[in-house]
Amino acid sequence: MPSEPARPPGTVHSALSLLEAVAHLGAGVSAQRISAEVGLPRATTYRLLNVLVEDEYLVRTPDLSGFALGAKVAQLAAVAAPPARLSSAARSVMDEVRRAVRGGVHVVLYVDGRVVVLDADPDFPLSDHGRLAREPARYALGRLLLVDDARATGEVAEAARADVARWGATRQCGEIAPTTGCLAVPLRDDAGGLAGALGFSGARHRVDEPAGVLAALRPAAAALGPLIV
Repeated sequence: MPSEPARPPGTVHSALSLLEAVAHLGAGVSAQRISAEVGLPRATTYRLLNVLVEDEYLVRTPDLSGFALGAKVAQLAAVAAPPARLSSAARSVMDEVRRAVRGGVHVVLYVDGRVVVLDADPDFPLSDHGRLAREPARYALGRLLLVDDARATGEVAEAARADVARWGATRQCGEIAPTTGCLAVPLRDDAGGLAGALGFSGARHRVDEPAGVLAALRPAAAALGPLIV
Protein backbone atom coordinates (compact mmCIF):
# COMPACT_ATOMS: atom_id res chain seq x y z
CA MET A 1 0.00 0.00 0.00
CA PRO A 2 1.28 3.52 -0.76
CA SER A 3 2.50 5.36 2.31
CA GLU A 4 1.09 8.73 3.31
CA PRO A 5 3.16 11.66 2.09
CA ALA A 6 5.44 13.05 4.78
CA ARG A 7 4.77 16.55 5.99
CA PRO A 8 7.45 19.00 4.90
CA PRO A 9 10.09 19.63 7.60
CA GLY A 10 9.17 23.33 7.65
CA THR A 11 5.56 22.44 8.49
CA VAL A 12 6.63 20.19 11.34
CA HIS A 13 8.89 22.93 12.70
CA SER A 14 6.07 25.46 12.50
CA ALA A 15 3.67 23.11 14.30
CA LEU A 16 6.18 22.58 17.09
CA SER A 17 6.61 26.35 17.33
CA LEU A 18 2.85 26.70 17.83
CA LEU A 19 2.90 24.15 20.64
CA GLU A 20 5.76 26.02 22.30
CA ALA A 21 3.85 29.29 21.97
CA VAL A 22 0.72 27.87 23.62
CA ALA A 23 2.84 26.41 26.44
CA HIS A 24 4.57 29.78 26.93
CA LEU A 25 1.52 32.04 26.60
CA GLY A 26 -0.82 29.84 28.63
CA ALA A 27 -4.23 28.24 28.21
CA GLY A 28 -6.83 30.33 26.41
CA VAL A 29 -4.41 32.15 24.09
CA SER A 30 -6.03 33.22 20.83
CA ALA A 31 -4.96 32.19 17.34
CA GLN A 32 -4.17 35.81 16.54
CA ARG A 33 -1.83 36.08 19.54
CA ILE A 34 -0.15 32.79 18.62
CA SER A 35 0.34 33.98 15.05
CA ALA A 36 2.02 37.16 16.27
CA GLU A 37 4.20 35.24 18.73
CA VAL A 38 5.65 32.81 16.17
CA GLY A 39 5.65 35.17 13.19
CA LEU A 40 3.54 32.98 10.91
CA PRO A 41 0.79 34.21 8.59
CA ARG A 42 -2.64 33.91 10.15
CA ALA A 43 -3.90 31.52 7.49
CA THR A 44 -0.97 29.17 8.11
CA THR A 45 -1.42 29.46 11.86
CA TYR A 46 -5.14 28.64 11.69
CA ARG A 47 -4.50 25.65 9.43
CA LEU A 48 -1.82 24.20 11.70
CA LEU A 49 -3.83 24.87 14.85
CA ASN A 50 -6.73 22.91 13.37
CA VAL A 51 -4.40 20.01 12.59
CA LEU A 52 -3.01 20.05 16.12
CA VAL A 53 -6.53 20.06 17.56
CA GLU A 54 -7.55 17.16 15.33
CA ASP A 55 -4.48 15.22 16.49
CA GLU A 56 -5.25 16.10 20.16
CA TYR A 57 -2.02 18.01 20.76
CA LEU A 58 -4.16 21.10 21.40
CA VAL A 59 -7.73 21.62 22.59
CA ARG A 60 -10.07 24.54 22.18
CA THR A 61 -11.15 26.36 25.33
CA PRO A 62 -14.82 25.91 26.29
CA ASP A 63 -15.81 29.28 24.78
CA LEU A 64 -13.90 28.40 21.55
CA SER A 65 -11.94 31.65 21.72
CA GLY A 66 -8.54 30.15 22.43
CA PHE A 67 -6.35 27.09 22.71
CA ALA A 68 -4.68 24.99 25.41
CA LEU A 69 -2.31 22.05 25.43
CA GLY A 70 -4.10 18.77 24.80
CA ALA A 71 -4.06 15.18 25.94
CA LYS A 72 -1.24 14.08 23.64
CA VAL A 73 1.12 16.65 25.15
CA ALA A 74 0.14 15.52 28.65
CA GLN A 75 0.82 11.90 27.65
CA LEU A 76 4.27 12.79 26.32
CA ALA A 77 5.05 14.72 29.49
CA ALA A 78 3.95 11.78 31.60
CA VAL A 79 6.32 9.46 29.73
CA ALA A 80 9.21 11.90 30.09
CA ALA A 81 8.65 12.51 33.80
CA PRO A 82 7.10 9.90 36.13
CA PRO A 83 3.95 11.16 37.88
CA ALA A 84 4.30 12.54 41.38
CA ARG A 85 3.27 10.27 44.19
CA LEU A 86 1.24 11.12 47.24
CA SER A 87 3.15 11.36 50.50
CA SER A 88 2.26 8.94 53.25
CA ALA A 89 0.39 11.71 55.05
CA ALA A 90 -1.64 12.54 51.94
CA ARG A 91 -2.28 8.85 51.33
CA SER A 92 -3.70 8.53 54.84
CA VAL A 93 -6.10 11.40 54.17
CA MET A 94 -7.21 9.78 50.90
CA ASP A 95 -7.71 6.39 52.53
CA GLU A 96 -9.88 7.95 55.23
CA VAL A 97 -12.07 9.98 52.89
CA ARG A 98 -12.54 7.01 50.55
CA ARG A 99 -13.77 4.91 53.45
CA ALA A 100 -16.15 7.67 54.49
CA VAL A 101 -17.55 8.44 51.05
CA ARG A 102 -17.85 4.93 49.58
CA GLY A 103 -17.52 6.11 46.01
CA GLY A 104 -14.88 7.24 43.57
CA VAL A 105 -12.60 9.87 45.12
CA HIS A 106 -9.86 11.37 42.95
CA VAL A 107 -7.17 14.05 43.21
CA VAL A 108 -6.10 16.22 40.29
CA LEU A 109 -3.70 19.12 39.90
CA TYR A 110 -4.08 22.04 37.49
CA VAL A 111 -0.93 22.56 35.44
CA ASP A 112 -0.90 25.33 32.82
CA GLY A 113 -4.66 25.14 32.46
CA ARG A 114 -4.66 21.35 32.15
CA VAL A 115 -6.16 18.74 34.43
CA VAL A 116 -3.47 16.29 35.57
CA VAL A 117 -4.65 13.22 37.48
CA LEU A 118 -2.49 12.78 40.56
CA ASP A 119 -4.39 9.94 42.22
CA ALA A 120 -7.39 8.10 40.77
CA ASP A 121 -9.49 5.85 42.95
CA PRO A 122 -8.40 2.26 42.23
CA ASP A 123 -11.75 0.80 43.29
CA PHE A 124 -13.91 3.30 41.37
CA PRO A 125 -11.69 4.39 38.45
CA LEU A 126 -12.26 7.47 36.34
CA SER A 127 -14.44 6.67 33.35
CA ASP A 128 -12.15 8.23 30.72
CA HIS A 129 -8.79 9.83 31.54
CA GLY A 130 -8.27 10.94 27.96
CA ARG A 131 -11.61 12.68 27.70
CA LEU A 132 -11.02 14.47 31.00
CA ALA A 133 -7.79 15.85 29.55
CA ARG A 134 -9.36 16.76 26.19
CA GLU A 135 -12.70 18.09 27.43
CA PRO A 136 -12.24 19.12 31.05
CA ALA A 137 -15.43 21.24 31.12
CA ARG A 138 -17.52 18.07 30.75
CA TYR A 139 -16.46 17.05 34.26
CA ALA A 140 -16.73 18.67 37.68
CA LEU A 141 -12.96 18.27 38.08
CA GLY A 142 -12.42 20.49 35.05
CA ARG A 143 -15.22 22.97 35.68
CA LEU A 144 -13.41 24.50 38.63
CA LEU A 145 -11.01 25.98 36.06
CA LEU A 146 -13.91 27.94 34.57
CA VAL A 147 -14.98 29.57 37.81
CA ASP A 148 -12.04 31.94 38.21
CA ASP A 149 -11.52 32.49 34.49
CA ALA A 150 -13.19 35.74 33.46
CA ARG A 151 -12.91 34.67 29.82
CA ALA A 152 -15.06 31.58 30.42
CA THR A 153 -18.66 32.31 29.44
CA GLY A 154 -21.75 30.30 28.60
CA GLU A 155 -24.17 28.02 30.38
CA VAL A 156 -21.59 25.58 31.76
CA ALA A 157 -19.39 28.31 33.23
CA GLU A 158 -22.35 30.11 34.81
CA ALA A 159 -23.69 26.88 36.30
CA ALA A 160 -20.24 26.12 37.73
CA ARG A 161 -20.08 29.55 39.37
CA ALA A 162 -23.57 29.11 40.79
CA ASP A 163 -22.64 25.70 42.23
CA VAL A 164 -19.50 27.10 43.84
CA ALA A 165 -21.49 29.99 45.32
CA ARG A 166 -24.03 27.57 46.79
CA TRP A 167 -22.02 24.46 47.59
CA GLY A 168 -18.36 25.46 47.42
CA ALA A 169 -18.02 22.80 44.70
CA THR A 170 -18.69 22.22 41.01
CA ARG A 171 -21.07 19.50 39.81
CA GLN A 172 -21.89 17.47 36.72
CA CYS A 173 -25.26 15.80 37.08
CA GLY A 174 -26.09 13.02 34.66
CA GLU A 175 -24.72 14.71 31.54
CA ILE A 176 -22.41 11.87 30.51
CA ALA A 177 -24.46 8.99 31.94
CA PRO A 178 -27.99 9.60 33.24
CA THR A 179 -27.56 7.74 36.53
CA THR A 180 -24.15 9.07 37.53
CA GLY A 181 -22.48 12.38 38.21
CA CYS A 182 -19.45 13.99 39.77
CA LEU A 183 -18.48 16.93 41.93
CA ALA A 184 -15.22 18.64 42.92
CA VAL A 185 -13.96 20.86 45.70
CA PRO A 186 -10.89 23.05 45.25
CA LEU A 187 -7.40 22.50 46.57
CA ARG A 188 -5.69 25.81 47.34
CA ASP A 189 -2.01 26.76 47.44
CA ASP A 190 -0.43 28.91 50.15
CA ALA A 191 -1.55 32.09 48.40
CA GLY A 192 -5.14 30.88 48.10
CA GLY A 193 -4.86 30.16 44.38
CA LEU A 194 -6.61 27.23 42.73
CA ALA A 195 -4.03 24.45 42.44
CA GLY A 196 -6.11 21.32 42.05
CA ALA A 197 -9.25 19.53 43.15
CA LEU A 198 -10.58 16.66 45.19
CA GLY A 199 -13.42 15.01 43.30
CA PHE A 200 -16.17 12.46 43.78
CA SER A 201 -17.84 10.32 41.11
CA GLY A 202 -20.82 8.12 41.80
CA ALA A 203 -24.59 7.86 41.84
CA ARG A 204 -26.34 10.91 40.50
CA HIS A 205 -28.62 11.42 43.51
CA ARG A 206 -25.51 11.95 45.66
CA VAL A 207 -24.45 14.76 43.31
CA ASP A 208 -27.90 16.29 42.91
CA GLU A 209 -28.00 16.63 46.72
CA PRO A 210 -24.29 16.74 47.59
CA ALA A 211 -24.35 17.82 51.25
CA GLY A 212 -23.49 14.35 52.56
CA VAL A 213 -20.54 13.82 50.22
CA LEU A 214 -19.26 17.35 50.72
CA ALA A 215 -19.26 16.90 54.48
CA ALA A 216 -16.45 14.37 53.93
CA LEU A 217 -14.70 16.04 50.98
CA ARG A 218 -14.33 19.55 52.43
CA PRO A 219 -12.19 18.67 55.47
CA ALA A 220 -10.19 16.21 53.38
CA ALA A 221 -9.44 18.93 50.81
CA ALA A 222 -8.38 21.30 53.58
CA ALA A 223 -6.00 18.65 54.92
CA LEU A 224 -4.65 17.68 51.49
CA GLY A 225 -3.90 21.19 50.26
CA PRO A 226 -0.72 21.75 52.32
CA LEU A 227 0.44 18.20 51.60
CA ILE A 228 0.37 18.22 47.80
CA VAL A 229 0.39 21.82 46.45
